Amino acid sequence: MSGFGFPALIALILIPLVTAVILLILPKENAALIKKVAISGSLVALVYTVFLGIGFASSIDTPVQYFVSYPWIRGFGITFAFGMTGLGLLMVALTAFLTPIVLALTDTSPTNGASARGAFVWLLLAQFCALGVFLARDLFLFYVLFEAMLVPIYFLIGRYGGAKRAQAATKFLIYGLFGGLVMLVALIGLYVSARSQLGFGTFDMDVLSSAIDLSGSTAVWIFLGFALAFAIKAPLIPFHTWLPDSAEQAPVGTSVMLIGVLDKVGTFGMLVVLLPIFPVVSAQFAPLFIVLAVAGIIYAALIAIAQTDMRRLLAYVSISHFGFIVLGIFAFTEIAMTGAIVYMVAHGLATAGMFLILGELIERRGTANVSDFGGVAKVAPRIAGIFLFSGLATLALPGLAGFVGEIMVLIGAYQRYQVAAVIAALGLVLAAVYVLWMYQRVMGGEPTSQVTKFQDLRTSRILVFAPVLIALVVVGVLPQAVIAPVQPEITQLQTSLGVAPAEPLLAGGSE
Repeated sequence: MSGFGFPALIALILIPLVTAVILLILPKENAALIKKVAISGSLVALVYTVFLGIGFASSIDTPVQYFVSYPWIRGFGITFAFGMTGLGLLMVALTAFLTPIVLALTDTSPTNGASARGAFVWLLLAQFCALGVFLARDLFLFYVLFEAMLVPIYFLIGRYGGAKRAQAATKFLIYGLFGGLVMLVALIGLYVSARSQLGFGTFDMDVLSSAIDLSGSTAVWIFLGFALAFAIKAPLIPFHTWLPDSAEQAPVGTSVMLIGVLDKVGTFGMLVVLLPIFPVVSAQFAPLFIVLAVAGIIYAALIAIAQTDMRRLLAYVSISHFGFIVLGIFAFTEIAMTGAIVYMVAHGLATAGMFLILGELIERRGTANVSDFGGVAKVAPRIAGIFLFSGLATLALPGLAGFVGEIMVLIGAYQRYQVAAVIAALGLVLAAVYVLWMYQRVMGGEPTSQVTKFQDLRTSRILVFAPVLIALVVVGVLPQAVIAPVQPEITQLQTSLGVAPAEPLLAGGSE
């Protein structure tokens, strides 16, 4: 399949890049035109993703679709190789779905004297990097794009963020560069190991996962290098401290892209790099990841309850949720691993809903401090309704997207790690506490003098939020739409890990 004269995936990846270049040609003073062009480009990418999804037909024998490869650095076996797996499809769809919504809600008159054009360009470049990472089938290419995504987020925080934006952007960059440096060392070690076993060097992810034996002390150190980079990106306790600062200072649209999309690269890397390439070492370190995941679920939830700034609160909520995802990945049961992927999608949608409606509150009040609000529901019931709906999705209310993934993770984890699953389940209780506490303080009670001046959401604004809210319901009611594309991958992972595949999870699943 091809598009715009290019192979399908190359065309998809180039759409945001070409759109960003077009924005640079347009006069920077015409912010309205720049915004329209940016949104139009992102909608083209979304429509194209839908067509790719319709034509996607993964199976055990052909888990990678739309594969394309071009030589890059021949001497080291490096290629421009892209392919779409079921997991890749879901992450690409999430990215393509959220980007136009973020662009539509991005201010054309940013503070700090910053250029509106720059904000749209950097957001599109972040989308370009994300699409490339989720589709890369060459590990060196994966690494390059993994590192490249630091650049747009750094400038979005550092140029368009809050009062302490410089410190937050620098901390974000330092953590990211450190993780990338460790990954580079591991990547070199993996290349040397592959060359010694195969007689030639390669970064082909399919070859690395099927044709070489990675065990022993050398494999452990290589594994730990990749694992550390992914743990920082996810983020996993105790490598999480950059995220609350970034979320507090970043524009809300940047937070949606960072937490809703780009942080998924951490758990995505665990599923497409750690488990298939290092199955033996992954099994050895699974108990450690389980402990870190459960600790993150409880610790981050408790810290979230103590936050007064809603942006930091949501950041810790996300850290707790990433704990559930990692728990599902390293439980090594089919239902838990599938649930982790469902949770990745659900978390991206719920995070988008919460941060975007929080952006409306900040725009009206000029602060995200809980104590500066009160009685919003009486003045702006539409805002309160979306806030409550997104909050309920965050705490995994039955019928909404998060519930299916969370329950699958807990059931699957209980099959192998009963104590860990029981402790993790306490996170459900804590989630209800911090979401309902925040809603009561911000939306309940009598309106404060500042809140009485609030204007409710316009109908045009509600239409921008509607796709996220609808998607949360659709994934919650029809989870098989998310589960079906990844079942061949999960079965393949189960085989490489030496775990017998289970029966299909839901009626209508693959057989």
